[in-house]
Amino acid sequence: MLESIVTQVIAWFALPKNGLATVFLVSLISATLLPLGSEPAVFAYVSMRPDLFWLAILVATVGNTLGGVVNYWLGRGAKQVVAPERESHYMRWFERLGPKVLAFSFLPVVGDPLCAVAGWLRLPLLPCTLWMALGKLIRYIAMTAALMWVPESWWTALKNLF
Repeated sequence: MLESIVTQVIAWFALPKNGLATVFLVSLISATLLPLGSEPAVFAYVSMRPDLFWLAILVATVGNTLGGVVNYWLGRGAKQVVAPERESHYMRWFERLGPKVLAFSFLPVVGDPLCAVAGWLRLPLLPCTLWMALGKLIRYIAMTAALMWVPESWWTALKNLF
Protein backbone atom coordinates (compact mmCIF):
# COMPACT_ATOMS: atom_id res chain seq x y z
CA MET A 1 0.00 0.00 0.00
CA LEU A 2 2.67 2.51 1.07
CA GLU A 3 4.82 1.54 -1.89
CA SER A 4 2.00 2.28 -4.35
CA ILE A 5 1.39 5.67 -2.71
CA VAL A 6 5.08 6.56 -2.99
CA THR A 7 5.10 5.44 -6.64
CA GLN A 8 2.05 7.60 -7.36
CA VAL A 9 3.58 10.67 -5.69
CA ILE A 10 6.79 10.23 -7.69
CA ALA A 11 4.71 9.94 -10.87
CA TRP A 12 2.93 13.23 -10.04
CA PHE A 13 6.27 14.99 -9.73
CA ALA A 14 7.74 13.47 -12.91
CA LEU A 15 9.30 16.55 -14.48
CA PRO A 16 9.52 15.49 -18.13
CA LYS A 17 5.98 14.17 -18.14
CA ASN A 18 4.23 16.95 -16.22
CA GLY A 19 6.58 19.85 -16.96
CA LEU A 20 5.38 23.24 -15.89
CA ALA A 21 2.75 21.77 -13.58
CA THR A 22 5.56 20.14 -11.62
CA VAL A 23 7.52 23.40 -11.54
CA PHE A 24 4.43 25.19 -10.20
CA LEU A 25 3.62 22.57 -7.58
CA VAL A 26 7.19 22.24 -6.30
CA SER A 27 7.52 26.04 -6.16
CA LEU A 28 4.25 26.37 -4.27
CA ILE A 29 5.11 23.67 -1.74
CA SER A 30 8.65 24.94 -1.22
CA ALA A 31 7.36 28.40 -0.28
CA THR A 32 5.35 27.04 2.60
CA LEU A 33 7.01 26.11 5.85
CA LEU A 34 7.84 22.65 4.43
CA PRO A 35 11.55 22.14 3.76
CA LEU A 36 11.77 21.74 -0.02
CA GLY A 37 13.79 23.68 -2.57
CA SER A 38 12.27 24.60 -5.91
CA GLU A 39 15.42 25.75 -7.69
CA PRO A 40 16.50 22.23 -8.75
CA ALA A 41 13.10 21.62 -10.39
CA VAL A 42 13.20 24.96 -12.21
CA PHE A 43 16.76 24.39 -13.36
CA ALA A 44 16.00 20.83 -14.48
CA TYR A 45 13.01 21.98 -16.50
CA VAL A 46 14.88 24.89 -18.10
CA SER A 47 17.77 22.53 -18.90
CA MET A 48 15.34 20.31 -20.80
CA ARG A 49 13.45 23.21 -22.37
CA PRO A 50 15.70 26.30 -22.61
CA ASP A 51 13.21 27.83 -25.03
CA LEU A 52 10.75 28.06 -22.10
CA PHE A 53 13.17 29.84 -19.73
CA TRP A 54 10.92 32.86 -19.11
CA LEU A 55 7.73 30.83 -18.89
CA ALA A 56 9.32 28.48 -16.33
CA ILE A 57 10.56 31.47 -14.32
CA LEU A 58 7.08 33.00 -14.40
CA VAL A 59 5.37 29.76 -13.37
CA ALA A 60 7.86 29.21 -10.53
CA THR A 61 7.45 32.81 -9.35
CA VAL A 62 3.65 32.55 -9.31
CA GLY A 63 3.75 29.22 -7.45
CA ASN A 64 6.30 30.43 -4.92
CA THR A 65 4.43 33.70 -4.38
CA LEU A 66 1.17 31.82 -3.78
CA GLY A 67 3.01 29.69 -1.22
CA GLY A 68 4.14 32.92 0.46
CA VAL A 69 0.52 34.10 0.52
CA VAL A 70 -0.41 30.82 2.26
CA ASN A 71 2.19 31.64 4.92
CA TYR A 72 0.78 35.17 5.18
CA TRP A 73 -2.69 33.77 5.91
CA LEU A 74 -1.26 31.23 8.37
CA GLY A 75 0.36 34.09 10.25
CA ARG A 76 -2.81 36.12 10.15
CA GLY A 77 -4.84 33.21 11.47
CA ALA A 78 -2.27 32.43 14.16
CA LYS A 79 -2.68 35.90 15.65
CA GLN A 80 -6.38 35.20 16.15
CA VAL A 81 -5.66 31.92 17.92
CA VAL A 82 -2.56 32.78 19.93
CA ALA A 83 -2.70 35.61 22.44
CA PRO A 84 -0.24 38.25 21.23
CA GLU A 85 2.71 38.72 23.53
CA ARG A 86 4.74 41.88 23.98
CA GLU A 87 6.07 42.94 20.61
CA SER A 88 9.80 42.59 20.21
CA HIS A 89 12.22 45.06 18.72
CA TYR A 90 12.23 42.95 15.52
CA MET A 91 8.45 43.08 15.18
CA ARG A 92 8.47 46.88 15.51
CA TRP A 93 11.26 47.03 12.89
CA PHE A 94 9.25 44.82 10.54
CA GLU A 95 6.11 46.87 11.06
CA ARG A 96 8.01 50.13 10.44
CA LEU A 97 9.51 48.90 7.14
CA GLY A 98 6.23 47.35 6.03
CA PRO A 99 5.60 45.17 2.98
CA LYS A 100 8.96 46.06 1.37
CA VAL A 101 10.62 43.59 3.74
CA LEU A 102 8.92 40.81 1.79
CA ALA A 103 11.27 41.41 -1.13
CA PHE A 104 13.57 39.26 1.04
CA SER A 105 11.03 36.42 1.32
CA PHE A 106 13.18 34.43 -1.11
CA LEU A 107 15.92 33.99 1.49
CA PRO A 108 16.44 30.51 2.90
CA VAL A 109 15.37 29.90 6.51
CA VAL A 110 13.96 33.40 7.16
CA GLY A 111 11.95 34.01 3.99
CA ASP A 112 8.93 31.86 4.79
CA PRO A 113 8.55 33.18 8.35
CA LEU A 114 8.74 36.75 6.99
CA CYS A 115 5.51 36.08 5.10
CA ALA A 116 3.86 34.68 8.22
CA VAL A 117 4.94 37.69 10.28
CA ALA A 118 3.45 40.01 7.65
CA GLY A 119 0.13 38.22 8.13
CA TRP A 120 0.53 38.31 11.91
CA LEU A 121 0.99 42.08 11.73
CA ARG A 122 -1.94 42.35 9.32
CA LEU A 123 0.09 44.23 6.74
CA PRO A 124 -1.91 44.89 3.55
CA LEU A 125 -2.05 41.74 1.39
CA LEU A 126 -1.67 43.27 -2.09
CA PRO A 127 1.58 45.19 -1.43
CA CYS A 128 2.93 42.20 0.49
CA THR A 129 2.17 39.90 -2.44
CA LEU A 130 3.77 42.27 -4.96
CA TRP A 131 6.98 42.60 -2.90
CA MET A 132 7.09 38.81 -2.41
CA ALA A 133 6.71 38.27 -6.15
CA LEU A 134 9.46 40.78 -6.97
CA GLY A 135 11.98 39.14 -4.64
CA LYS A 136 11.13 35.65 -5.82
CA LEU A 137 11.27 36.66 -9.49
CA ILE A 138 14.73 38.17 -9.08
CA ARG A 139 15.93 35.04 -7.27
CA TYR A 140 14.64 32.65 -9.95
CA ILE A 141 16.12 34.72 -12.78
CA ALA A 142 19.50 35.02 -11.08
CA MET A 143 19.82 31.42 -9.90
CA THR A 144 18.49 29.74 -13.04
CA ALA A 145 20.49 31.95 -15.39
CA ALA A 146 23.65 31.37 -13.35
CA LEU A 147 23.13 27.61 -13.42
CA MET A 148 22.46 27.67 -17.17
CA TRP A 149 25.85 29.29 -17.79
CA VAL A 150 27.81 26.70 -15.83
CA PRO A 151 29.90 24.81 -18.40
CA GLU A 152 28.75 21.27 -19.17
CA SER A 153 32.21 19.97 -18.27
CA TRP A 154 31.66 21.14 -14.66
CA TRP A 155 28.39 19.20 -14.42
CA THR A 156 30.11 16.12 -15.83
CA ALA A 157 32.94 16.43 -13.32
CA LEU A 158 30.41 16.84 -10.50
CA LYS A 159 28.47 13.77 -11.63
CA ASN A 160 31.68 11.74 -11.72
CA LEU A 161 32.39 12.63 -8.08
CA PHE A 162 29.21 10.88 -7.01
